[in-house]
Amino acid sequence: MGFGGLKTPAGLQVLNDYLADKSYIEGYVPSQADVAVFEAISGPPPAALCHALRWYNHIKSYEKEKASLPGVKISLGKYGPASVADTTGSGAADAKDGDDIDLFRSDDEEESEDAKRLREGRLAQCESKKAKSLQLLRNLPSCLDVKPLDDDTDMRKPEEWVRSIQADGLVWGSSKLVPVGYGIKKLQIQCVVEDDKVGTDMLKERITAFEDYVQSMDVAAFNKI
Repeated sequence: MGFGGLKTPAGLQVLNDYLADKSYIEGYVPSQADVAVFEAISGPPPAALCHALRWYNHIKSYEKEKASLPGVKISLGKYGPASVADTTGSGAADAKDGDDIDLFRSDDEEESEDAKRLREGRLAQCESKKAKSLQLLRNLPSCLDVKPLDDDTDMRKPEEWVRSIQADGLVWGSSKLVPVGYGIKKLQIQCVVEDDKVGTDMLKERITAFEDYVQSMDVAAFNKI
């Protein structure tokens, strides 16, 4: 695995392609994996690499909270797409073995039992990776903005009540307070939503029901499964 040299245009391009269908390096919330990759980059990616730049700016907003993000840092080469750095060990051996196997050969051609088993194993791996990629794409986190009733609102209460909303197909993620002006801060909280089970109207109705503390709820970014 790995991105290559993240201080080079080629490495940043790999990172950009990797983040095209992901919000974070690993999982659905910011973690130490994001911190490790972020710290390996010398500065903001160019505007042309929109996915990498979007991710960079988002992780930069956690500058003061990096140490508290979940997870444990590991070797930088352990993050990222397998095709970049997995060129030794078992991965290389599998690739070498696979070079001699035609995954799409005709059934009429003779094939040894070993070759047949290897071909079927490789096809199963391809299907597994495809299913995993589709699942990652479908489970991108959404982001909700919850605005307080006034500048005296204790924002710990809205977060507590928002997280108390439980439903099949709804998973809450990380949150933070974002200044909006005049000493007022809004709650920004992430979640993963299954569209056929949980709708934005339901979330808005449930959250704004805490009318003594919540003024409004907006969807900052919404990715439905």
